[in-house]
Amino acid sequence: MKALALSLAALLVATPALAGQAVSLRSDTTDGDGRITLGELFDGAGAASDVVIGLRVGPSAVLDAAQVQVAARRAGLDWSNPNGVRRIIVRGGSDSALAGAQPGALRGNVEVLAYARSLAAGEIVQPEDLVWIKAAAGPADAPNDADALIGMSAKRPLRQGSAASLRDVSTPQVIKAGDIVAVTYEDAGVALTLQGKAMAAGAVGESLMVQNTASKKIIETVVTGPGSTAVGPQAMRLKASRNTLRYAAR
Repeated sequence: MKALALSLAALLVATPALAGQAVSLRSDTTDGDGRITLGELFDGAGAASDVVIGLRVGPSAVLDAAQVQVAARRAGLDWSNPNGVRRIIVRGGSDSALAGAQPGALRGNVEVLAYARSLAAGEIVQPEDLVWIKAAAGPADAPNDADALIGMSAKRPLRQGSAASLRDVSTPQVIKAGDIVAVTYEDAGVALTLQGKAMAAGAVGESLMVQNTASKKIIETVVTGPGSTAVGPQAMRLKASRNTLRYAAR
């Protein structure tokens, strides 16, 4: 009996599919039917290609790389993850339509930005939160570059897999209503600063009404950063720059 057990153990070790077969992550991870298999994730998966490790609901699925690594190991595959990937985005094939596309959107087999995870209102969009997917349609105001969204604040809850839209985000607010802020005037080497109370919330480059805490007079300023605003030439330049950026983004 002992000899038989040893023979079986030796046979298992010698089986190619279970021998830690080295594989590499595909550069374009897609699936066509919603069932995500090891063969769709890795080159060289061999006999383990048809092993299902996840399901895709919607235009894309986000897999935890560490969990994928464990699942691959169980199937006899060795993925070393040399690039330190944290998440794997699996997109639907060309036959998959983007759920929730807006009427009047771009039509055809196009690539659009989508959210790799769900975001709560107020969260800041990070580079890893966005992924390009192929879709049958995209929003009319879909951004052409991820930089248009990265660093912006979500205006409302955003669902994983949904197409990204410029209307989803706004500049992060750095001042809250009631905050005590510094109001600075700078021109020709002259700098003056006073304290005021913000009458509303504001983001960098936005106009903000501030009440002078000493005189109680309300003045219009432009937000320059957390807890700071400006008046005079500096404020006018910042506001003009913001308006130029808005126009260029349309």
